[in-house]
Amino acid sequence: MSGNRPDVVVVGSVNADLRIEVDMLPRPGETIHGGSPSWFSGGKGANQAVALARLGRSVTLVGAVGSDLASADLARQLAAEGVNLDRLATVNGPVGQAVVFVDPSGENSIVVSPGANAAVRPDLVRRAHAELAGAKVVLAQLEIPVDAVLAAASATRGIFVLNPAPAVPLPPELLRRVDVLVPNRGELAQLCAAPLPATVDEVASLARRLPCAAVVVTLGGDGALVVDGDTVHHLAPPAVTAVDTTGAGDCFCGALADALAEGRPLVDAAEFAVRAAALSVTAPGAQASMPTRAQVLAAEAPDEARPEDRMGVPR
Repeated sequence: MSGNRPDVVVVGSVNADLRIEVDMLPRPGETIHGGSPSWFSGGKGANQAVALARLGRSVTLVGAVGSDLASADLARQLAAEGVNLDRLATVNGPVGQAVVFVDPSGENSIVVSPGANAAVRPDLVRRAHAELAGAKVVLAQLEIPVDAVLAAASATRGIFVLNPAPAVPLPPELLRRVDVLVPNRGELAQLCAAPLPATVDEVASLARRLPCAAVVVTLGGDGALVVDGDTVHHLAPPAVTAVDTTGAGDCFCGALADALAEGRPLVDAAEFAVRAAALSVTAPGAQASMPTRAQVLAAEAPDEARPEDRMGVPR
């Protein structure tokens, strides 16, 4: 890191997460009983920044918290993780909040109230121009206004990675500026206005519709699919017992950005991210479950084939 310029800048949300364990995820109109509620630090931007900090990467978070006590607590926790908060604004009102329901298999259903995240506008992002222009990787999501994400992409001189979650319509101007798009299967389908893809071939076909340089689709327990030019790689995850999948996608994005900042090729970076995300689902909570670099490296199987040795999916 040179001066105050980090390796990675994360532009995104900060939330307080209320986690409730349930026997099954609620259906429309259904009332169910849940376990005791637990509060965790969350927000896709904050989660991804913590994932990067746990991996030892220098990272600055561009975003906003509110004027309530929860905001102060969240900021203290982020600083304790090693996230640089020089570009984290404080605005009047509550911090963003999310209610997370988790079933016995670890699957979740989430409702988000934006709170202070709605104040992350282009002018706030532009204050971080020096950091954005100097970063090796800029990572953003969609729990903040889209025009702020476009401002971040416009200022980026390194690699711009976008996690389009939650999925909303995106202007072509933004998609064309994305170097690596990281949707899950459902977000990919929404971006392409298509049915949910059922097979790897269908996922690859949809990914090729998007005007991004490369697309990495997270597939949950099936790993990830890297679609980069004429090549497609399906990366399988290690076998783990899932406790809570909350934050797994954020862990993947943070680890991917870390590996790209290190200079790894995209497939190698995605392989590293798959392993990190698999470790994250073995513990509850979002930020609390993010693994360290030592834990991810320890989980690597030395006799396993390298990503470039895997059989790709024909185009």
